[in-house]
Amino acid sequence: MDIKIETFPMGSFACNCSFIYSEKTREAIIIDPGNDGDTLMKEIESRNLIVKKLLHTHAHFDHIGCSKEIKKKTGAEIHLHKKDGMLYTALPAQAMMFGQAPLLAGKVDKWIEDEEEYSLEDSGLKNFMKSLHTPGHTEGSCCFYTEIQDEPLLFSGDTLFNQSIGRTDLPGGSFDVIKSSIENRLYTLPDETKVITGHGPTTRIYEEKKTNPFVSGS
Repeated sequence: MDIKIETFPMGSFACNCSFIYSEKTREAIIIDPGNDGDTLMKEIESRNLIVKKLLHTHAHFDHIGCSKEIKKKTGAEIHLHKKDGMLYTALPAQAMMFGQAPLLAGKVDKWIEDEEEYSLEDSGLKNFMKSLHTPGHTEGSCCFYTEIQDEPLLFSGDTLFNQSIGRTDLPGGSFDVIKSSIENRLYTLPDETKVITGHGPTTRIYEEKKTNPFVSGS
């Protein structure tokens, strides 16, 4: 399998941005581009990637702030859950609230559906990853799950962290809802699933079920 997955912190809040691409065709999907378009474009160009899709776990500015710019430069489609549409429209206000330079929202090309499957069409990799709608941090929060490599892998955005969970005190947040999302959508995945979180270090589903102080798996 010539698929490669790379994750690195990006932007002012060190959002974990992930590249999923074919080493043969260079076709790529990016999860959570962040809000530093110049640095992200350098990473894209250094790998000679052909970016087809920008997938977003949610519409907070630190995960989606540079997506309009990246779309313009690469032609990639912006994908977002519809319940975060208004949050994305409010991007300038979001950025200013956290002392960042104003950012402008782009046009969403595709609204993410629950259990939607994703492919790298040019590479012949069909339906290798799917979305999971996991509201709670925001109303439209999503995770992405794949078994394309040797171990199951989850991109959890700001829903689940290493020994923590996403904030629920921002607009659209709810502790009861995020708890339900984690218990019913994430803790039902294979225990050995590696979790690439929205910020900070990775974890495993079994570790969070056993020791997460906010949502236990017991």
